[in-house]
Amino acid sequence: MINRRDFHLLALGALSRYELFGKPDSLIDGVQIGVQSYSFRDRGLDAAIEAMTEIGLSECELFQGHVEPKLRGDELMKWRETAPLGPFHEIRKKFSDAGIRIYAFNYSFRDDWSDRAIDHGFEMAKALGTNRITASTTLPTVARIDKYAQQYKTYVGVHNHSNMKAGEINTPQSFTEALEGHSKYMSINLDIGHFTAAGFDPVAFLEERHERILTIHIKDRKKNQGDNMPFGQGETPIKAVLQLLKNRRWKIPANIEYEYRGADTVVEVRKCYEFCKQALA
Repeated sequence: MINRRDFHLLALGALSRYELFGKPDSLIDGVQIGVQSYSFRDRGLDAAIEAMTEIGLSECELFQGHVEPKLRGDELMKWRETAPLGPFHEIRKKFSDAGIRIYAFNYSFRDDWSDRAIDHGFEMAKALGTNRITASTTLPTVARIDKYAQQYKTYVGVHNHSNMKAGEINTPQSFTEALEGHSKYMSINLDIGHFTAAGFDPVAFLEERHERILTIHIKDRKKNQGDNMPFGQGETPIKAVLQLLKNRRWKIPANIEYEYRGADTVVEVRKCYEFCKQALA
């Protein structure tokens, strides 16, 4: 129980939360469990960081929605091209003060982005203290991304969805197309829920392509384009994936991405985290 002095120091920002309550540590049996901050999309960045600290998560994949302003169209693109980097250094410090590592910056470059917006995204990642980006992008955009990935020596994990639209990352073959003919910096952000819903086996894929997998998104979905489900109620082999990371000692973070319909976000993400811990027991 904290005393009155420490409470006031916490309120003033003189003490970080983990100096009072202990640094979060979500490295479980050698497997880094983290969170995609999109899971906390119902709240702002400061509240999301507080939620991560409360749950005990020590690693984060930072969602672009937590750093971008509420702009649209040309105004948003202009911001993406010119945003000052000072606030990104401040965000980096906020996470550091909370004892949470920004492992990757989730910034989804798309076909209609200007070259300068893509370039500046890599500058943002550097300011956040990471050399890793995850991106829900498209195959036609990969070559443009790779140009800057090589320039900044930053790894980019392309993220899969379950839709079967042409040009999207959605199948094992599309991952191959995204990597072949490009530099070592082009990597994979494997969403095992979407992969399962699209009819593929994430365990077999992990066995085959683990050397190029930058991060894993942990969610539970039904097969055949089925719904997002609470962990353990879908058909995604979450336990098998986590056990494979544990037994093979592959240093690939497994980031919780809460998408199913639940009650309180913090309660649900905590449930997801507890499921992952039990799966690794």
